[in-house]
Amino acid sequence: MYTNSAIIQSFKTFLEETGDIAYFTARFFKEVVKPPFEGKEFLKQCYNMGNKSLLLVSVTGFIIGLVFTLQSRPTLLKFGAVSWMPSMVSITIIREMGPIITALICAGRIGSGIGAELGSMRVTEQIDAMEVSGTNPFKYLIVTRILATTFMLPILVFFGDAVAIFGSAIVENIKGNVSFLLYFNQVFDALVFSDLIPTTIKTFFFGFAIGLVGCYKGYNCKKGTAGVGLAANSAVVYTSMLLFIIDFIAVFVTNIFYG
Repeated sequence: MYTNSAIIQSFKTFLEETGDIAYFTARFFKEVVKPPFEGKEFLKQCYNMGNKSLLLVSVTGFIIGLVFTLQSRPTLLKFGAVSWMPSMVSITIIREMGPIITALICAGRIGSGIGAELGSMRVTEQIDAMEVSGTNPFKYLIVTRILATTFMLPILVFFGDAVAIFGSAIVENIKGNVSFLLYFNQVFDALVFSDLIPTTIKTFFFGFAIGLVGCYKGYNCKKGTAGVGLAANSAVVYTSMLLFIIDFIAVFVTNIFYG
């Protein structure tokens, strides 16, 4: 059971870390507009985070489409509404299920990877060596990774959504004898710009959160080699919580604007 002093200490630690993250974020926005720009390293990180996550996102999206359709179909059959399947699947995956699940997968793969990589560089004093040699490690390591996650996650989400809808179409083609042409016609008829624009915008925030937390935990890694595992683990936990908060805010704001 927590004592009053333990609660106060925990709250103090929370406030200190919140302030550190805010300062870290402000430093990122300051460094991102200052030359020189590490274009080559940025492209390298985009490849590492995008291309190497593509298979995992594709497999996950395909399974989501299959399972969601298989689970929903019997219920829709009871109400004679199985013809609504393409509309329901497309709206659900595009608006909510696709972005948040893809972001959580990337938080586990990319966020933990960034935390472990930068944490290892910190405890082995590679970052300190970069500072001594005159290189700006924050510019080279942090800015490029945060920008890469910010711009690559929307692409991964888009690809994952497309594969998920294709998986759903396969189920309907087999079980409902629905042609792919008819299925995708109904999918695109159900979607409007108010479904796509808010979803696309929030995926940029998802990517920014993944990169920011992973870089913060790794860059400020302490306690020797044991801290590397802690940095990777805490990066995933903190990012997952932050993703749900961002998603809630995005849905709340969207409902205000679109009623």
